[in-house]
Amino acid sequence: MRLTDYTDYTLRVLMFCAMHPERSVTIAELANTHAVSKNHLMKIVNDLARQGLLQTTRGRGGGLRLLKAAADIRIGDVVRQTETDFRLVECFDKAHDTCTLTPNCQLKQVFGDALQSYLSELDKVTLADVTRARPAAAGGVRVNIKALQKKPV
Repeated sequence: MRLTDYTDYTLRVLMFCAMHPERSVTIAELANTHAVSKNHLMKIVNDLARQGLLQTTRGRGGGLRLLKAAADIRIGDVVRQTETDFRLVECFDKAHDTCTLTPNCQLKQVFGDALQSYLSELDKVTLADVTRARPAAAGGVRVNIKALQKKPV
């Protein structure tokens, strides 16, 4: 599963605000820091404000801040709010399912369980967890992205 750029940038906005709780952050600052257009960020910021996650102040000296404590913002909730399509395979959408294997296939259940596990793992993590420097937990997992990529046959 791949998250959309929209979700990626949403998480970056929230993380940046969480890392600077002492001040308001500007859209221009975010755009420069992350090399993302101001217009794209304005849409993200407006969505986050509507969801009650950001406080926005217009005008000179304005900016944005977290409206909730970083420890109260679960990454899983953010992903659910920003991702528009969790249809991992065609049969997840009954209206467009043309697969002839659907009546006897158990793969949909496997993918459904995997998606639920994925979101459950994200629910265990808060914005505070991913924005403060902290030592790796004993037995913590470090993911080697290169090792997960499919190797050519």
